[in-house]
Amino acid sequence: MRCGVNEGGRWRALAAQAPRCLVEVVGVQGSAPRSAGAWMALQGTALVGTIGGGHLEWEAMRMARAWLQQGMPGDSFNQRLALGPSLGQCCGGAVDMRWSAVHAGNAEDVVARLQPARAPVALFGAGHVGHALVRVLQPLPFVVHWLDSRDDVFPAQALPQVHCEHSSPVHEAVRDLAAQSLVLVMSFSHAEDLDIVSACLRRQRERGDLPFIGLIGSATKWAVFQKRLAERGFSAAEIDHITCPIGVAGVPGKEPEVIAIAVAAPLLQLRAQQLAAA
Repeated sequence: MRCGVNEGGRWRALAAQAPRCLVEVVGVQGSAPRSAGAWMALQGTALVGTIGGGHLEWEAMRMARAWLQQGMPGDSFNQRLALGPSLGQCCGGAVDMRWSAVHAGNAEDVVARLQPARAPVALFGAGHVGHALVRVLQPLPFVVHWLDSRDDVFPAQALPQVHCEHSSPVHEAVRDLAAQSLVLVMSFSHAEDLDIVSACLRRQRERGDLPFIGLIGSATKWAVFQKRLAERGFSAAEIDHITCPIGVAGVPGKEPEVIAIAVAAPLLQLRAQQLAAA
């Protein structure tokens, strides 16, 4: 059984029942499959996370299970593994690894420590693309504020790292977005899109805390929006803060899932830039 970083609840439940071994990459020299901070945890056949796969991960799992069978003496240990012929890998680097015990008493602290820094995403629109985009973003290091003026468009079941909000008129919710939100506008109505984008530009003018405002649409739609935003008193420099169309250029297909992947990739780039600047 393998699950992603967002499935901390399954890890907590297993940790409460039996000891679990956490394997972390604590240092890297040269080329390696993952950077420092990568982790996985296992107990029996249960596996959460990954340190990159391949022989490195297989050997780390073998060592973890052997340590579990010994009763995890010492509570933790470290070892360097060279990524060469002995591991059947030719990366050329080396990784410093730590194996440590996770049990009911420390599981919550460990889960909290390993959670990635999550960038806030404000997603306006719960249509087909919005639903597909939320599915793509959920396993990624984002927390999503999902908004729509319709109250019957969100999933019935709560989603991890996703907060759904019915707001009418929806553009009034812009003032309460988290600072540094990456905003995506894709409502069911062009008129609503225009109101949302206008509200975002007004907030950006006042606070300067929305680093990305993305609008779904064609070149024709964007040309119309530029004219209408100018008529509402926004300068060319302010309008240039909007990205339209959104997504990676050159990705063919208009299926919701294709669009969602193309839109998510630049968000990951923006998050990396924010972390580098922090």
